[in-house]
Amino acid sequence: MPFSHHSHSGQFCPGHAKNSLEEVIQTAIKQGMQVFCLTEHMPPFFAEALRLREKYASQIKLLIGFEIDWIRPESLTLIETSLSRFPFELLVGSVHHVHTIPIDYDAAMYGQAREAAGGTDERLFEDYYDSQLDMLQKLKPPVVGHFDLVRLKSDDPNATFTKYPRVWEKIRRNLQFVASYGGMLELNSAALRKGMSEPYPKAEICKEFLSMGGRFCLSDDSHGIDQVGFGYREVLDFIDRTGITAIHYLELTQDGDAPDTRFPSTKVCSLSVEEVKNKASFWL
Repeated sequence: MPFSHHSHSGQFCPGHAKNSLEEVIQTAIKQGMQVFCLTEHMPPFFAEALRLREKYASQIKLLIGFEIDWIRPESLTLIETSLSRFPFELLVGSVHHVHTIPIDYDAAMYGQAREAAGGTDERLFEDYYDSQLDMLQKLKPPVVGHFDLVRLKSDDPNATFTKYPRVWEKIRRNLQFVASYGGMLELNSAALRKGMSEPYPKAEICKEFLSMGGRFCLSDDSHGIDQVGFGYREVLDFIDRTGITAIHYLELTQDGDAPDTRFPSTKVCSLSVEEVKNKASFWL
């Protein structure tokens, strides 16, 4: 315990992450992870993931999925091709680009995206959430990746979104759509290791989603062994402050009770936050 629904390795994300996929899995086992989802950007990792799942089956539950990059509407064709080629068990739906420009790589590229959107953070935020809605409607991902990633390189990453009424309305619109199909927002600790005061998404977004009956899962978004489980103690404190009372997670099922026909071998389970806390060995 607990879980992570979003991870990468240097073996299949060279230049973006480090360590082999097996080393990442071994670290998750040492930390006492119960469920660890393998979500590389590269579908060809599937065979190696299957091999490692069998090798470590007695020690950890590994689910095999992938994180998508929604760059433009045409991205849908590439994603659907990957889904048709391999029997993936989950999909992390993410947006890392606006107007085809990366918004989380560095300040310079963020600035280019901001100029393309109209020159302000507010306009870029609006375009980001419009692109995110397009991705959500086309794919209905079981896990929504770093919902408010767009704030990372902004002028004030810790600022409230509510100061921009049009942006906040788009956020609420997207949250309502995720809630309507039963998707989960990941509580992503990567924001903490990148210097922000709260994980993705911010507390104000979590509270809004909670009011809609939304569900949350845990993710470390690790890009190497030193990031597996990073910041989870702080995320647990954040969960308490935010009022979240249940954590959801994915598991494989053989009994056909999976609600998502695209991923028939996967089901959503839940634990109360108190049950998660009681898994004391992980939190020490």
